[in-house]
Amino acid sequence: MILIKNARVMDPESGFDQVTDILLDGKRIRQIGKVDDVSGIEQVIDASGMIAAPGLIDVHVHFRDPGLTHKADITTESHAAAAGGVTSIMDMPNTNPQTTTLEALNDKLALLAEKSSVNFSCYFGATNNNYPLFSQLDKNRVCGVKLFMGSSTGNMLVDRMASLRNIFGGTDLLIAAHCEDQGIIKENTDKYKKEYGDDVPLALHPVIRSEEACYRSSALAVQLARETNARLHIMHISTARELSLFSKAPLAEKRITAEACVSHLIFTEEDYQTLGARIKCNPAIKTAEDRKALQEAVNSGLIDAIATDHAPHSLSEKEGGALKAMSGMPTIQFSLVSMLELADKGAFSIEKVVEKMSHAPAQMYEIRNRGFIRKGYQADLVLVRPDSEWTVTTDCILSKCKWSPLEGHTFHWKVEKTFANGHLLYNNGTIDENYRGQELRFR
Repeated sequence: MILIKNARVMDPESGFDQVTDILLDGKRIRQIGKVDDVSGIEQVIDASGMIAAPGLIDVHVHFRDPGLTHKADITTESHAAAAGGVTSIMDMPNTNPQTTTLEALNDKLALLAEKSSVNFSCYFGATNNNYPLFSQLDKNRVCGVKLFMGSSTGNMLVDRMASLRNIFGGTDLLIAAHCEDQGIIKENTDKYKKEYGDDVPLALHPVIRSEEACYRSSALAVQLARETNARLHIMHISTARELSLFSKAPLAEKRITAEACVSHLIFTEEDYQTLGARIKCNPAIKTAEDRKALQEAVNSGLIDAIATDHAPHSLSEKEGGALKAMSGMPTIQFSLVSMLELADKGAFSIEKVVEKMSHAPAQMYEIRNRGFIRKGYQADLVLVRPDSEWTVTTDCILSKCKWSPLEGHTFHWKVEKTFANGHLLYNNGTIDENYRGQELRFR
């Protein structure tokens, strides 16, 4: 058994913000509350001054494995996740081969089991033609169906209305959608290529992948979900206008939910001037007004979850302008401390960070026994210390690509320890490379 003493526990059933103890017995939480008798306890950890939160559940990552492992792989990115306090991930299907067949799905889950240090699941990728396979998916193992209603890395675009209707009407699994209208993007691309050729300036990326492109596609997804009563989750909302499509109702009452990603909550289009293509992603980083609206929507309940869209590329792939540089950035290792920094600035509370990065993902995806600090739940925990000044350098980056748009940034929160299933996986800079996470179970 492991006893974590004097932690500031972040969980609603525990009073949400009380200093107390957590007793771990094997893979589960045995007790929350003061423990005076330490006989039979193998390890005591003094967490005085630290916050204890449920391990983060990142429902939106690209670990690039299989097939794109020159830029990232499951081993390296799961190490980065653990160092960031993330104990469970859901990986995207746009790998090589794409996770769009039952065989590829089984191979992907086996690969994750072999290599991932954190708990895991993966999406089944929708195509224009594979919706007949949805009925064969194991709802206890598959987190959801990923639908690209806009092309991105790997180009799994679904662009036929008949196919979209079949997808929305063909499953009761959660449909996680990337929404950008490809017709609008093509029209904008063609316009600026006439002016600049293939060297379109990076500053035009959010103009090409515009607010209208995002809103039009998200509105269509919401319309189709309402027509079919599908369970829809729209990923990486990037504009204030899209927020009008969502509800402030309690999460348990929603069939349509929304996600904001760390990158859209911390950067604006002004950052292209200093960070260049390092912050190029799809959907694009947009205005300061959009960022402010997204932060406010986290508070109001229009945004239901915060994820990363962790998407590493090599630095050589990030060279070029709006058309040539690859879209995506590595963010998982610094996601929790970035959001706690926003809490310090008053954007939202620490409790709201925990809700959107741990509680809500567990509820939305109906994950069994995770996402909360509760007796009998899996012991997925992160201990975070405030007032710990440190700066992001290349040496501390665990992602295989070895860069971050946050290099040089000084944080005042630090992830000290991460437990997965009661196992001390990350300990103040050191990863247990021999540990493997568990496959998540749903519903």
